[in-house]
Amino acid sequence: MTVPAARPTGWGDPVAVAPSPDDVRAAARRLAGRVERTRLTPFNDRILLKDETVQPTGSFKVRGVLNWTRSLSGEERSRGFSTFSAGNTALALGYAARMLGTSCRSLLPDYAPGVKVEALAAAGVETRLVPFSEMAGWLFSASWKHEPWAFLHPWAEPLMIAGHATIGLELAEDLPDVKTVYVPVGGGALIAGVASALKALKTGVRVIAVQTESYPALRESFALGRPTWVEHEATICDGVAVPFTTDQMFPLLRLLVDRVVVVSEAGTRQAVRRLWLEAGIRAEGAGALALAAALADDEPGPAVCLVTGANIEPELHSSIVGLQ
Repeated sequence: MTVPAARPTGWGDPVAVAPSPDDVRAAARRLAGRVERTRLTPFNDRILLKDETVQPTGSFKVRGVLNWTRSLSGEERSRGFSTFSAGNTALALGYAARMLGTSCRSLLPDYAPGVKVEALAAAGVETRLVPFSEMAGWLFSASWKHEPWAFLHPWAEPLMIAGHATIGLELAEDLPDVKTVYVPVGGGALIAGVASALKALKTGVRVIAVQTESYPALRESFALGRPTWVEHEATICDGVAVPFTTDQMFPLLRLLVDRVVVVSEAGTRQAVRRLWLEAGIRAEGAGALALAAALADDEPGPAVCLVTGANIEPELHSSIVGLQ
């Protein structure tokens, strides 16, 4: 399962830290009126859904992205924005760039879904699709430091984590007796933000990381006690298809995450189907991971599942939900 340890997991930047409650409240003020305060809807007697698919561009990513872009100086904004992404971060950054009248570019893995690539082109985002190994090399060599754009790191950027933490703030305010929160994990910024806010405001809440069996990097890293790479397989969960945990994120995730649950591709497909048929929510694979885990788990309720993204290929969604 584990790829040889010689593969890099860090790029020399400081270890990520949890945002303070003041950081999270500042992010909430920046985002007020610009993102949806998403409501909680019951799925069954134990599980509630927090549906981030209603956000602009169809995913939670606008929270962190807008918190970052609205904190930049005019000079930084004028340089244009750059990131790397499986699609949703780039879509959110392109959305922010249009709002601010600047440019945006992103590296994407060459397996990125066509629906996301097409949406990026329509949004005017300059994209470059490359093999994941090339993107990882660019990442770990910190090549963005030698480029002219204002660069957004989608995992380790503190303002990105603080923006995502507003989800945890909303949960603590809207469901004071919440016991368990299930969060999909790719690079780790979402769960780092949500967990840091919840655990600063509440005692006893359990935050469960969820990964697909095809990319179980955090589970394997926790088992080894250090960040690592994993062998991986094809997945419908492209939004969390990250085959490693980084040196920067590992200490914070180990501090904040109570458990890692790994779900099957079949279980994820079933969750995509049930979200559509029972809740009317169109979710991509990564967006359905939390529900897949909660349905197979026995953590106490009230339990909240974050439905994180809607950007799925139409044909894939139709085949999963039985419309073709």
